[in-house]
Amino acid sequence: MSVVVELPTLADTHAFGRRLAGVLRAGDLVLLTGPLGAGKTALTQGIGAGLGVLGDVTSPTFVIARAHRPDPARGGVGLVHADAYRLGDATDPRAEIDDLDLDASLDDSVTVVEWGEGLAEHLTESHLHVRLDRHDDDTRTAELVPVGGDWPIRLRALSA
Repeated sequence: MSVVVELPTLADTHAFGRRLAGVLRAGDLVLLTGPLGAGKTALTQGIGAGLGVLGDVTSPTFVIARAHRPDPARGGVGLVHADAYRLGDATDPRAEIDDLDLDASLDDSVTVVEWGEGLAEHLTESHLHVRLDRHDDDTRTAELVPVGGDWPIRLRALSA
């Protein structure tokens, strides 16, 4: 079961990230795939806003991963935002993902990995795969594919 969401504007992508944050919890792994400009970082910014993390959520392309602490006033969970784009050329990119120690913070945070398909699934038994696509008219589509766990139940709550 997958869920497809139409995202007419980049602002809608951000807003959908906020809604998605409502079904996320500590220990969740979200893998984002899609071409450049599809809205992966915008979606993650929305997730960060929905979780109420401290600081600006920006692309971690050059630093590979950023950790965002939860706002103590809100009592939420943190966000670890990683970008595996530059790891694709490595001899063993999965080993590089392991070197980031994302699993060390996995239980305490929501972990979002851009370009993570084929590289980060092994970090947990279940995850949410979000495939973003950008169309010629600059609209976007997000397909949410649950893998294991209770993701199908949570996605039904999201689409209700």
